[in-house]
Amino acid sequence: MKINWTGAAHQLNKQGKAYVIATIVGVTGSTPRNSGTKMVITHDDIFDTIGGGHLEHKVIKHAHQLLMAGDDCQQLEHFQLGAQLGQCCGGNASVLFESFSASGVNIMLFGAGHVGKALMPILAGLPCSITWVDSRAEQFPDDSGNYHNVTTLVSDNPAEEVSLMPANSYYIVMTHNHQLDFEISHNILKRADFAYLGLIASDTKWRRFQQRFQHRDIAKSLVEKMNCPIGLPQVQGKLPMEVAVSVAGEIIQLYQAALASQALANPGANKQKDAKPQSTKQGIAWQELKSLMTEEIVS
Repeated sequence: MKINWTGAAHQLNKQGKAYVIATIVGVTGSTPRNSGTKMVITHDDIFDTIGGGHLEHKVIKHAHQLLMAGDDCQQLEHFQLGAQLGQCCGGNASVLFESFSASGVNIMLFGAGHVGKALMPILAGLPCSITWVDSRAEQFPDDSGNYHNVTTLVSDNPAEEVSLMPANSYYIVMTHNHQLDFEISHNILKRADFAYLGLIASDTKWRRFQQRFQHRDIAKSLVEKMNCPIGLPQVQGKLPMEVAVSVAGEIIQLYQAALASQALANPGANKQKDAKPQSTKQGIAWQELKSLMTEEIVS
């Protein structure tokens, strides 16, 4: 059974994915659902309903436009169900759209073995959202649910879970099975939109994987983006904690470099001496909302 809008918003926040909450904030006449009804819309899914029909179709379409824009915002839109949308109920509905853009570093860690267990507490202390995947439920430690930014996922086919992640995600592959490592890495390479793909492997395993990727027609340039051997070369050692510190250090180095690059690409983000002060207004003030809710809706 699909989760409701509250559960969806909670999960999407943890995963750092973009979504829109659409709320019916006012109705007049006959409408499919009452004021206060909500639904959540993502790029490729919906959760709950505001009544279906053409109204919901138009709401989803508008939400997708907000998601494509990629900004955090609030908008109030009016819909005439009869004149504009051709619905037989003929009432009017005002819908508040609250758009939440994708945020933070999204990490998917495959493998709950010794290194995975050592790595997870370090990652959980960073500003990121983590999905921890393994096919063996008993491998996850009892306290894994105590981290607010970690979602554990027991999957019979971990390689398929790659599709859950947004673009520019970080992937760490360290399962108990070489073939599974290959399938996961192959699916990530096919997406071709990863920010980081680290694979734990010996020299022999890595050479074989490169040959197999070539046979699967994976571009050499994509394979060269993989981090194998995984982790910072300056951090030596084979103990689980030593490897975990090395991997965490590599990820921190990468996302800090990305943040620095963004700052350089947007020098105007800092307030300039002669720049005009920007408006501090965000969202919709109550006075404006009240006025919009009480005015006559025009086509």
